[in-house]
Amino acid sequence: MLILCALWQPILLSAVIVFVASSIIHMAPLWHKGDYPRVPNEDQLRAAVGPLGIPPGNYMVPRAANMEEMKAPAFKEKVKQGPVIFMTVLAPGQLFSMGRNLVLWFIYVLVISALVGYIDGHVLPPGTNYRHVFKITGLIAFMGYAMAVWPQSIWYRRSWSQAIKESVDGVIYGALTAGTFGWLWPS
Repeated sequence: MLILCALWQPILLSAVIVFVASSIIHMAPLWHKGDYPRVPNEDQLRAAVGPLGIPPGNYMVPRAANMEEMKAPAFKEKVKQGPVIFMTVLAPGQLFSMGRNLVLWFIYVLVISALVGYIDGHVLPPGTNYRHVFKITGLIAFMGYAMAVWPQSIWYRRSWSQAIKESVDGVIYGALTAGTFGWLWPS
């Protein structure tokens, strides 16, 4: 079992590499440019919803108060008529604070790399060959980056194409993490 301190180099370097790769993937007009298309009649939607003063949060429309209401004909009719909406509301003027989001993303990537290092340190002894480190590390990192996106499509009907694209990102991030750990694995 390796102590996590012995893996600080691959943990830190893989986090930096994944951070840079993810920035390139999301800034270049590749497969993510159409993830959030414009809503038809956006101005009308804003005019209708804006005055409601909905506080920041995650919402579902229509929303039943309990299982009995969900079974009621009136609720079923609301769902049938639509719209059915899952939405996240941000505070006005709070589209994206890129600095804050990038710092939080880097912390997330660093935590994934640290957890990968923790698991690797328990299952891979020093001197393990590159290919074996790559296989184990790549799978663990992929799971950390990609497996959580699928329930969003299963439960909240988020676009399956978006889940697939984010899973491809997870494969890339997992491979970069695996390559870094394999390269810097203690002998």
